[in-house]
Amino acid sequence: MSDLLLVWRSLRARQLSTSMTMAMVTVSVALLLVLLSLREAAADAFRRGTGNVHLLVSADASPLVAVLNGMFYANAPSNPISWAKFKEIDGSFPWAWAIPTQLGDSYRGSPVMACEARFLTDFEPVAGEPFRLAQGVGFKGDFEVVVGSQAAREHGLSLADAIVMNHGASGQSLADHEHAEHPYTVVGILEPTGSAHDRALFTSLQSTWIIHAEERREQTTDEPAHADEAHDHEHDHAHVDADDLTDSEKLITGILLRLPTRPGSDASASLSVQLDRLRRDTSITVAQPAQQIGRLMAIVGDIDWLFVALALVVLLSSALSIMLAMVASMDLRRRQVAILRVLGASAWRVFMLAVTESTLIGVLGALGGVALALIGCEFASSLLADRIGVRVGAGIDWRSALLVTAGATLLAACAGVVPAIQSYRTAVARHLRPIA
Repeated sequence: MSDLLLVWRSLRARQLSTSMTMAMVTVSVALLLVLLSLREAAADAFRRGTGNVHLLVSADASPLVAVLNGMFYANAPSNPISWAKFKEIDGSFPWAWAIPTQLGDSYRGSPVMACEARFLTDFEPVAGEPFRLAQGVGFKGDFEVVVGSQAAREHGLSLADAIVMNHGASGQSLADHEHAEHPYTVVGILEPTGSAHDRALFTSLQSTWIIHAEERREQTTDEPAHADEAHDHEHDHAHVDADDLTDSEKLITGILLRLPTRPGSDASASLSVQLDRLRRDTSITVAQPAQQIGRLMAIVGDIDWLFVALALVVLLSSALSIMLAMVASMDLRRRQVAILRVLGASAWRVFMLAVTESTLIGVLGALGGVALALIGCEFASSLLADRIGVRVGAGIDWRSALLVTAGATLLAACAGVVPAIQSYRTAVARHLRPIA
């Protein structure tokens, strides 16, 4: 009978303890692989959403908050920027493009970005990968909307659908804040970009300005004193045309800026100069999106390594559990070891049988961990895509997989040394005595 078959039968004879020990190895390897694989994938996914923007101007409290709100739709920016300020910034330098945006409305919880039509042509959500329409066209007139791929799928939207926006970021149950007087028509649906923009809806600034101007003007009118007057007032909706808008009603929450660059290059020699100049204006916050995401990943990375360390501790504890399980079982198998010795097995061969047994537990547990990690990465990828619209690669890093599998196998082999020494030192004569 081969040594490997002997080891396999020994493991099958102790199915419960072997399965539990192997499960610990599986979970620890999977946890470590998921953390290692998602670390860099998540960083890459966050960098995707900043696209080809060089600078982001807002009135948020900090540059990082500005990027999270303005490009990842974390929250609606609370402080507006005047149209006069946009014109001032736009005219202060020959930008490649300057695109004003406004966030604050939503559709069933999905963010709505009001912007100029060139946002969908000039801005690239992923550098070198512009927006592409899966269906329809970009918005051209008022109250037309283009829908991100995830938002379209989540809400079941298709071309020519009429939808009503909500005031506020939460959106789903704010019936009193619906802009019911101005339904929007879906004119386009975008292809997936793998960024947070997939869960947003895009419409014109002018449409949003008109709606909010009408609401503000209605709120300034006197409340009707009687029920009949209230009924009449309900139908006397204040109508605002684009020509009626005042500068105070043309509010935005962000400005996306790109500087001129050489063909094939994303860098601009003027970036640092313009960044320093704009930062002198204390009424605005200026951020470099790529830089802020780098800082965010550095902060998250410090915490990330803590979880990796915890996963390593779990992996070490699984190795200890292998050792303890085999030490406990070795006390019950001393007679079997003695019989093997009598049948001609050398002490070294008995030693290697024990080490092979623990190593096999490590190998099988590690392979199970790789399979579980694939499932875990797929789940984490889907969760991130659904919650924040960031699509992380669902696969695992196979270099990490090989390294972790080899490490788990080595630890399991080392864990088998102590019980192997026990079997090596088994006294043959004493353990072959008749059992009373």
